[in-house]
Amino acid sequence: MKSNQSIKDCEIGKKTKIWGFVNMYGCKVGNNSSIGSFVEIQKDVVIGDRIKIQSHSFICEGVIIEDDVFIGHHVVFINDNYPRSINKSGRLKTKGDWKLLKTLVKKGASIGSNSTILGGITIGENAMVGAGSVVTKNVEENAIVVGNPARVTGSVVKKDS
Repeated sequence: MKSNQSIKDCEIGKKTKIWGFVNMYGCKVGNNSSIGSFVEIQKDVVIGDRIKIQSHSFICEGVIIEDDVFIGHHVVFINDNYPRSINKSGRLKTKGDWKLLKTLVKKGASIGSNSTILGGITIGENAMVGAGSVVTKNVEENAIVVGNPARVTGSVVKKDS
């Protein structure tokens, strides 16, 4: 860890490497993971073991990332699909003025660079999201999705070990 980053009230697993200029607070990161530069991870995010998060990604409150997941450069998660700055009475919104949408990225999934993941989505086990995709609905396990909105274009072929 570098001294120029903000890590407040986080649980960081063994052998996890966090590069410079990272902002993390109130989250949990598992073992043997790598968090790239200029990443923000917000409160109550749970990140599993052996995760690789590339630089400039944003992981907001409500996201759970299971083990063995790859997050490419500049991936953005969203937890409010209809954001507004003010409530009905014209005041800035507070936590009570909106509903947190939770997102789950299952074991072994990969999300390509510059993808946007809307709130309330599940990305299935071993699924692959192509670079630049906008994921607006659940992705089945082993599916390959690309585009805006992301559509299934294939299936991940499992190789015997």
